[in-house]
Amino acid sequence: MPAKGKHRRPKSSSFSRGIAAAGTGGAVLALPVIGATTAAAAPAAVHSAPAVKPVVAVKAGPTSYAVAAGDSLAKIADALDVSGGWKKLYEINRSVIGADPALIHPGLKLNLGGAAASTARDAAAGRADRSARTTTLAPAATTSYANNLDGWIKQSLDIMAQHGIPGTYNGIYRNIMRESSGNPMAINNWDSNAVAGTPSKGLLQVIQPTFLAFHVPGTPMDLYDPVANITAACNYAAKTYGSIDNVFGAY
Repeated sequence: MPAKGKHRRPKSSSFSRGIAAAGTGGAVLALPVIGATTAAAAPAAVHSAPAVKPVVAVKAGPTSYAVAAGDSLAKIADALDVSGGWKKLYEINRSVIGADPALIHPGLKLNLGGAAASTARDAAAGRADRSARTTTLAPAATTSYANNLDGWIKQSLDIMAQHGIPGTYNGIYRNIMRESSGNPMAINNWDSNAVAGTPSKGLLQVIQPTFLAFHVPGTPMDLYDPVANITAACNYAAKTYGSIDNVFGAY
């Protein structure tokens, strides 16, 4: 228990006037008597409460990104400040991108894997949350393909690489020449498939049910489309034979 403080209040009396007599050679002088004035206590010091800093909530950064036309891994990593750059982004998404990091297509969803550090850094520096800012990525140069058998095979190979579908130019070319002689409108109206109502069509002679089952996103839903036909056939061959390169006859 703290010791009792000494808080004695000084005695005070109201202002008063009285008469006191003093002898001065027999005469009496009337002298006023002035009482002590009231002592005033000093005002107590006023202490203000310390200012309380507001708590700032830090928003979590983005965890995924949908690829847009013209994007590249380097531009995405730079725009979103991905820690580790495009190599880290590719490492996280290798399974969906495929063997070539330069081949990403619009609509592909990339996992940032917590690698986007811009939000935390901006909050620590007192800046606005950059995750809410619209990022504009400069368009990248697009690959052009010739509208012929060579161009169709090369475009299919690029799409296959994005989806992890194995196959080589020579393997695809060899099977196309056997199946259709390079005619994208070729159709077989005489074999058992045709008798069953599902004739083989296109460069790699694919029937409609197989095409629908093994169609690869990013290609047209048209069995006669050369790139869609090649890519679906290679996807089927990969699941059945390991690769189109392992096919040397009717499949």
